Amino acid sequence: MSLVLLIFIFVLAAFLGIELISKVPSQLHTPLMSGSNAISGITIVGALLATGANVDGSVAMILGVLAVVFASINVVGGYLVTDRMLGMFHKKEEKK
Repeated sequence: MSLVLLIFIFVLAAFLGIELISKVPSQLHTPLMSGSNAISGITIVGALLATGANVDGSVAMILGVLAVVFASINVVGGYLVTDRMLGMFHKKEEKK
C-alpha cells in the first residue's frame, strides 16, 4: 500500500469516528467504553505478536513496545472509567 492511501484511510477513519461518537447518547457511553476496551485488548495481543516477531531493526521493536504500552494504558484507564460510571448506579448505603 502506498503512503498516500494509508494517510487517506487514517483521515477517513478519524472523521468517521468523530461523527459516530458525537451522535452516541450519554446512556450508551458505558457500553461503548466496554466495547472499546475489548478492542484495545485485541490491540495488545497484536502488538505483542508484532513485538515478538523476528524483525530486522530496532524501530519495529520500539514501535511494538510503544503500542503495547499505549494500548495497556487505554485498557486500564477505560476499565477504571467504566467502573466509576457503573458505581454511580449503586444504591447508597445508609449510615447508622
